Amino acid sequence: MSESTVQPGPPSDEQVVERLVPVWLREAMAHEASAAHEAEEDWKRGRLSPTAARELADWVTARVTETAFNEEEGPTQSGPAHISVSDKSAVHRWLAAQGHDV
Repeated sequence: MSESTVQPGPPSDEQVVERLVPVWLREAMAHEASAAHEAEEDWKRGRLSPTAARELADWVTARVTETAFNEEEGPTQSGPAHISVSDKSAVHRWLAAQGHDV
C-alpha cells in the first residue's frame, strides 16, 4: 500500500446507528405499528424515548449476524442488514451517550 492510499477507518457510532435505525423501524412497523411510528417521529426529531432506546438496544443485540461461530459451531442469523458485535457495541455506546440506560 502506498502512502497516498488511505484506508477508511471504522464507521463512527453515529454512522452505525444511522444505518441500523431504519432497519429496526421497518421491522418494528410490522409488529407494533403505532409504537414504531412514534419512535420514527422521535428519531426524525433527533431523539428516542427511553422505551424506544431499550427496544433498539434489545433489537440490535438479538439481531447480531456475525456471531464468530462457523457453520459447524452454531447458527447464523439472517436478516435485512449485517449486524456485527461491534455494531451492537456502537449502538449501545451511542444510546448511553444520549443519556439512555442500556
